[in-house]
Amino acid sequence: MGGWVEGDPVGDRVFLDLPAFRPERGGLLPSVRVAYETWGTLAPDGGNAVLVEHALTGDSHVVGDAGPGHATPGWWTGIVGPGAALDTDRYFVVCANVLGGCQGTTGPSSPAPDGRPWGSRFPEITVGDQVRVETALADALGIDRWACVAGGSMGGMRALEWAVAAPERVGALFFLASAAVASADQIGTQTTQQAAVRADPRWAGGDYPPSGQPADGLGTARRIAHLTYRSGLELEARFGSGVQDDGRYAVASYLDHHADKLARRFDAGSYVVLTEAMNSWDVGRGRGGVETALGRVTARAVVAGVDTDRLYPPDQQRRVAEALGVPLRLIASPYGHDGFLLETGAVDGLLRELLDRRD
Repeated sequence: MGGWVEGDPVGDRVFLDLPAFRPERGGLLPSVRVAYETWGTLAPDGGNAVLVEHALTGDSHVVGDAGPGHATPGWWTGIVGPGAALDTDRYFVVCANVLGGCQGTTGPSSPAPDGRPWGSRFPEITVGDQVRVETALADALGIDRWACVAGGSMGGMRALEWAVAAPERVGALFFLASAAVASADQIGTQTTQQAAVRADPRWAGGDYPPSGQPADGLGTARRIAHLTYRSGLELEARFGSGVQDDGRYAVASYLDHHADKLARRFDAGSYVVLTEAMNSWDVGRGRGGVETALGRVTARAVVAGVDTDRLYPPDQQRRVAEALGVPLRLIASPYGHDGFLLETGAVDGLLRELLDRRD
């Protein structure tokens, strides 16, 4: 159980090895390996490149089948491909597993120089650190400027960081179901998830063996998280207070399924590291505040949210939209936060609208 490890099938991943990296909050990674996937062909001038940013438990496998090396099918099927909004006959689409992740990019389960997993020794990282690694990947690929950077949820944080930190390198910004700064509600929810992971006896301070990760704690964290990903309206309509033949509430069985599914494909250490990066997220830190930071953005932008999202409520996207001088676009969905993944028709339309604009 857990994430991808060296020796597993590579699947569609490509790897880039980077030199020593110093996270902004201290520590040192003597090297960083980045796992990424691409679709389409890069234009000679590099001007047709699009960066897609995955969310917390996503990875570089935006589209494609499940199979050797990929525990699940692509997470944004219908958005990338010939004729889709991110048309691979037109664009060169890139998605990289994030720094701190567990699907091929260096994270807590990756081997440290002594051959053992980094575990508790893995340094604290920020969204800014993650974007600095992606910047090195863009440089290696010969991409000076992204035609578009697109992301939802945790991916929206990195998309916004790109547009603020390197405005000259981002032509268009698609910011979806995310925020400019972590809220107390989000921090509280995520620290509770972290506490669930750490309460598992197998956590061992973060230094558990690869064959024995704290799956129970990770599963509990996922149950908590999943309740914030969906709306109460949807859960009531699907499950109500129904009880299955095995005596479990139907909604509890549903949460059990998602807990087990995540524990089979994700690493608990990455879950803690990445949720902590989300907790520390503030695009205005060191930049004079959120509105001042957003004043640096020069990209064309679409800012969108999901009307039933209780994890990243629309007011958080509205703050970004108002600072950028664009209207907030709301996607109507019964699914809550997960609408950014499930309402592919609406997402496709908004992306087409953004990409069909001309300066």
